[in-house]
Amino acid sequence: MKFDIIVLGSGPGGYVAAIRASQLGYKVAIVERENLGGICLNWGCIPTKALLKSAQVYNYLKHSQNYGIDINGEAKPNLDAIVTRSRTVAENMSKGIEFLMKKNKIEVFKGKGKLLKGKKIELELNDGNNETLEADHIILATGARSKVLPNLPQDGKKIIGYREAMTLREQPQTMLVVGSGAIGSEFAHFYQSLGTQVTLVEFMPSIVPNEDSEVSSTLQRAFKKNGMKIYTSTSVESVDTSSDKCKVSVKGKKGEEIIEVDVVLSAVGVQTNIDNIGLEEVGVEVKGTKIVVDNYYKTNIEGVYAIGDIVHGPALAHVSSKEALICVEAIKGLNPKPLSYDNIPGCTYTSPEIASVGLTEEKAKAEQIDIKVGKFMYMASGKASASGNRDGFVKVIIDAKTDKLLGCHMIGDNVTEMIAEAVVARENNITAHHIIDAVHPHPTMSEAMMEAIEAAYGKAIHG
Repeated sequence: MKFDIIVLGSGPGGYVAAIRASQLGYKVAIVERENLGGICLNWGCIPTKALLKSAQVYNYLKHSQNYGIDINGEAKPNLDAIVTRSRTVAENMSKGIEFLMKKNKIEVFKGKGKLLKGKKIELELNDGNNETLEADHIILATGARSKVLPNLPQDGKKIIGYREAMTLREQPQTMLVVGSGAIGSEFAHFYQSLGTQVTLVEFMPSIVPNEDSEVSSTLQRAFKKNGMKIYTSTSVESVDTSSDKCKVSVKGKKGEEIIEVDVVLSAVGVQTNIDNIGLEEVGVEVKGTKIVVDNYYKTNIEGVYAIGDIVHGPALAHVSSKEALICVEAIKGLNPKPLSYDNIPGCTYTSPEIASVGLTEEKAKAEQIDIKVGKFMYMASGKASASGNRDGFVKVIIDAKTDKLLGCHMIGDNVTEMIAEAVVARENNITAHHIIDAVHPHPTMSEAMMEAIEAAYGKAIHG
């Protein structure tokens, strides 16, 4: 069967590529071995946010008296019901992608695909049949999976990955989370909020180590205030699962110790799905665990492209989607603008939330850039005070010579909804003064962006 474009993988890169290709008039097929929407929609971004929303509602109920509301009886979390709601949200979103495939006349093949020479895909369909597809262009968008470390072999019961953490039906009394990136921190926050005693172990000197140091320390204080135990500069040496409890051997500043918990969650990152998809046989160039591509996601093989987690750049859903659009529009000859990888926002949906883009203060100083730094604390925000969540701040890093926004780092309520202002400003060379010249609505959390920039120039009114 012949198509103009075949997409291997239906995550936020794959399905976006397929839809855009169809919009541009191509005959398109998409190959997916599991549910449409990929990891992000089924096992990542969407269902985790559903879990975290339940945790937020539970926290509001626990502290309802702070808002002048009395609740008769004790609010209790029901993990089984929380997980059921999360899975329902994911299933409905996947059905939405199925609708979009039909709407855009994209043919869906359920099964495993393998790249063959001559721009072909060999299909091992889920129904047991085999088929070979051919196309003028093939886009690889196979994504990534949970990374497994030799000393943390996941058994799905006592040592688990993010999939199992998302579908536990019984709440563990104790849990140790290895890794404090976005995945680890979000699950640590979720389970601690429900009442599980969580121990968070991070190899680096601070949690969320890629974030601004002040952001990291603020989140650490919030986690500890909520009862979480945190070990930094600490490695997990081994886990003994031979008894009812997991005996975790950790090594840190104070030497080695054993921590006993019910469950260990390994959240040490992801590994790319590039195995057994035909790269070696076809001769697609790979560097490390990533497929080598140009600015428009062409591989070294004519007619073969790659996007998303399997190429250079951060493994984020919004990055994959943008790469998909650029790739397909380049195939069409529309000359899209290459992606600016130094202007990718990152979000962590803990409480408080984290959002950031661009250089941290530490990196700007290391590069010997003359900077101005401005910060606005949430405790001075009328909207934050009214919401009852005054922890956090917005911090901006500005080039003192050009007035350009070099970086923006936020921690607090709703900051994941606010970071786009900084991203748009950086993308379009909007200066810091342009931002403070624009009227920001009051009372809103978004005022903090304006106030932080004002602080950098000594113009702060409320800071």
